Amino acid sequence: MAQSTSEALKNIKNKHRRQKIFGEIKHEKNKQRHKLRAERAKEERLNPELKEERIKNNVPETIDSKRVFDETIAAEVEGEDEFQQYFNSGIEPKILLTTSEEAKKPAYEFADMVMDFLPNVTFIKRKKEYSMKEIAKHAASREYTDLLVINEDKKKVTGITMIHLPEGPTFYFSITSIVEGKQIKGHGRASEHIPELVLNNFNTRMGKTVGRMFQTMFPHSPEIVARQVVTLHNQRDYIFFRRHRYIFRNEEKVGLQELGPQFTLKLRRMQKGIRGETVWEHRPDMERDKRKFYL
Repeated sequence: MAQSTSEALKNIKNKHRRQKIFGEIKHEKNKQRHKLRAERAKEERLNPELKEERIKNNVPETIDSKRVFDETIAAEVEGEDEFQQYFNSGIEPKILLTTSEEAKKPAYEFADMVMDFLPNVTFIKRKKEYSMKEIAKHAASREYTDLLVINEDKKKVTGITMIHLPEGPTFYFSITSIVEGKQIKGHGRASEHIPELVLNNFNTRMGKTVGRMFQTMFPHSPEIVARQVVTLHNQRDYIFFRRHRYIFRNEEKVGLQELGPQFTLKLRRMQKGIRGETVWEHRPDMERDKRKFYL
């Protein structure tokens, strides 16, 4: 039986000779590959349909393409959910923003970023004597629709708690990869117009619930004249926040200019009511199956 290339190379004790032969084998393989590619290109020039067929069939396998089927994908939100009353009322969002207790400068800087892109938001400094539930009750009595609490630990923003008022639900997201707008090369300057909200890839039942939470924080009548877009893109349960502005170069070409900021959210916990019973929580063992996604 003929030896494989790797076995043949292992039998060559001289290191330099082994490297030389390996290089020669690799060179021959590259020549053969380029020859086959040139022959294929020649055939495709004579018959363009061959190229179209190759591209159609040459779909690379990715983690997303191997995603484990989730029976709630494509399911609509059925009946009444926690946000139905809000959407039926037609009221505009009114958001109260605060921080965790004894917050430091990074939390206030992130609060400034949030206030820059989120319309109808009011910031109050957190007072130590008030619990989260007390703040939520106070906000609901003053007709706030949502409460956002920026969490900071050791002078680093680590997460954000989002509570839909008056009766929940509550979501906790971790936050990573924060980049200010001024740090983005070629960034633009945002205006005070209401942006359009784009939600990408929130496919499961829980993903759509998370998407509905984000929808409650942006007015449903964006000021299109400003051409500003806030995008929340879910990929493998990481939610990427981006903000852009359309730039019309001519009647046919449209460009995008990033305004910032950038950051990444990951859902860690979902609770009923105002921090009530935990409906879903991310566990470390969930990371084992790379093909299983929850949003």
